Amino acid sequence: MTPKPAAAAVRATLYGYPRQGRNRELKKAVEGYWKGRVTADALRQAAADLRRANWRQLTDVGVHEVPTGDFSYYDHVLDTSVMVGAVPARHRAAVAADALDGYFAMARGTQDVAPLEMTKWFDTNYHYLVPELGPDTVFTADSAKQVAELTEALALGHTARPVLVGPLTYLLLAKPAPGVAADFEPLTLLDRLLPVYAQVLAELRAAGAEWVQLDEPALVQERTPAELNAAARAYRDLGGATDRPRLLVASYFDRLGDALQVLAAAPVEGLALDFTGAAAANLDDLAAVGGLPGKRLVAGVVDGRNIWINDYQKSLATLGTLLGLADRVDVAASCSLLHVPLDATAERDVDPQIRRWLSFARQKSTEVATLARGLAQGTDVITAELAANRADLASRAGSAITRDPAVRARTSAVSDADGRRSQGYAERSAAQRAHLALPVLPTTTIGSFPQTDELRAARADLRAGRIDAAGYEERIRGEIREVLSFQEKTGIDVLVHGEPERNDMVQYFAEQLTGYVATRHGWVQSYGTRYVRPPVLAGDISRPGPMTVRWTTYAQTQTSKPVKGMLTGPVTMLAWSFVRDDQPLGDTARQVALALRDEVNDLEAAGTSVIQVDEPALRETLPLRAADHAAYLAWATESFRLTTSGVRPDTQIHTHMCYAEFGDIVQAIDDLDADVISLEAARSHMQVAGELAAHGYPREAGPGVWDIHSPRVPGTEEAASLLRKGLEAIPAERLWVNPDCGLKTRGWTETRASLENLVAAAREVRAELTADNG
Repeated sequence: MTPKPAAAAVRATLYGYPRQGRNRELKKAVEGYWKGRVTADALRQAAADLRRANWRQLTDVGVHEVPTGDFSYYDHVLDTSVMVGAVPARHRAAVAADALDGYFAMARGTQDVAPLEMTKWFDTNYHYLVPELGPDTVFTADSAKQVAELTEALALGHTARPVLVGPLTYLLLAKPAPGVAADFEPLTLLDRLLPVYAQVLAELRAAGAEWVQLDEPALVQERTPAELNAAARAYRDLGGATDRPRLLVASYFDRLGDALQVLAAAPVEGLALDFTGAAAANLDDLAAVGGLPGKRLVAGVVDGRNIWINDYQKSLATLGTLLGLADRVDVAASCSLLHVPLDATAERDVDPQIRRWLSFARQKSTEVATLARGLAQGTDVITAELAANRADLASRAGSAITRDPAVRARTSAVSDADGRRSQGYAERSAAQRAHLALPVLPTTTIGSFPQTDELRAARADLRAGRIDAAGYEERIRGEIREVLSFQEKTGIDVLVHGEPERNDMVQYFAEQLTGYVATRHGWVQSYGTRYVRPPVLAGDISRPGPMTVRWTTYAQTQTSKPVKGMLTGPVTMLAWSFVRDDQPLGDTARQVALALRDEVNDLEAAGTSVIQVDEPALRETLPLRAADHAAYLAWATESFRLTTSGVRPDTQIHTHMCYAEFGDIVQAIDDLDADVISLEAARSHMQVAGELAAHGYPREAGPGVWDIHSPRVPGTEEAASLLRKGLEAIPAERLWVNPDCGLKTRGWTETRASLENLVAAAREVRAELTADNG
């Protein structure tokens, strides 16, 4: 349907925007500050310049109300912990001495003090710092950051809306602090937290805020009656405060379900809802609860998580229906645009036909503004935009780029037998032990080694023509030899070649598979100053030729110890890419799995006895609502087995996962049927080892003993202590010793020291086991 012009003024607005800048200026400024090359004042000025540029760009394209408070030096959940005074006891002295340095110490740790735990933000690849709370936590309001950024925007003449993590989501994402009983429920602190939020809201109102947005994405997950009652109480109390701005409660990533009725009935002035993907069900649910009479509805009709152009006609039809369900309807993206790159027009290397289908943050802000204009004034005012949009959508739907008959025929021929190993784990394990002859508590790493300045310079030299391909490859061979030599001298049992040739664990493979499109400037924040360039899945997937065999085989010729082949698994290839929205994810996963299966088989044929297929995204891609879990896990685990099941019994298949809540997917980890799994465990104090044991996980596992996302070097006794804790849950004959994750982001100095300590810890605990058995 074509909506009639809206009776009330329609605003275009957003919940958040990419922080990094066009050339990742924020990353450079923050890392320069860490290295002492950038002063605190210069860092603050760089951040202010980025905020100013973002707000100007948004208003220039027609966004009427810009977000503030979404900008962060590291993480918005950590910013919330600072806002409510939830600073862990071990960091209070550092924060008191210097707030900025203390902030980064909470994020990254120091040599003497561990950082906050880090995990995935719902089902995205963004990582947040987990709040640590306990029964003795005392909350205190510190709205300085939020007030300052609002004041900046207002002084520049913008209509601005502060965006805060809501109190329910903050507490539901928190964990018991170290030393606090594991069954402590942070939600019991709600009544203690709400007055602090009320104070922050009052201070924002005093600073000029007309509206404040409180983000509650945790409410799209299944919530108990007690949790829903807590939500009702929270917004009754905050809504009932007299000294406050108007409140907009936002949810995204899925439908609200039972929580919609709670929020619709709350004494707040508006709701912001996602109407894309699975969250499109919010439309019928909103009608079922009688709409939002007398309230503002911010309708997220532009997908904030994927990069395909919006279907204007479809969005306008949704908006037209919503006009009858609220007092006022505004237009937005479905969530913060933090999850997409900045500007598609910068991608000059992408096929022009494909580029016209892409919409990054700048394009999405224009889409939001265009839809708001059409809703407010009628579609006649956006006739040209509608025609161009129809042509772009038709171009994609009819393109030969998107479909390969040979790939589809092969995928259709897959049978159940293709996803099963020829022998069970017990028989495979015996064959692998005999073949590999590894010691008890074997040591290994996850795959990557530090990406040095010399490596980056070599890539730049190759691109600039200062060296030829032969010169570049000799540098890579030299790096591999150095990495192998270090591992052998250190005493590591199963080696890796260090992946010096790889720019990213997904992009490297995407650039060698048909159907993928790589970007040059499509950076997206993963955590802190770590940015990735997710490739785009534009068409059917196949492998023209081997991708890793040459380098893995070369590494194996340099050592008598086993060298792991290293691949990224099919689920992670999807999760860390921008996926197709024109076919089911399971179909795409099967295509990727078959391409990777060819690579696994070629590695084995070349003499590789240990092959690791990483799936760190298995948990993060789990749908937010329990009703959708079984279907997802069925195709996710099937695609992994399809990748790995074509090898001999004595070939050992590893997988790796990191920074997620593994307890939710232990059965799926079992269903992968990998021979060995390595998992993040250092920051969570070996929690996953207990979860595997409680499940009865029958295979080998390496819960990490070194948190590689912190620059601190764990001592031998620290690693040994974690290893002993792992042995309480996993028998020695099935326990591996490894870091939490790959070492790409670490420097060589800390890598050498940490791995030497890791090997020393393994030897120490091996000696203890021998003494006990003696």
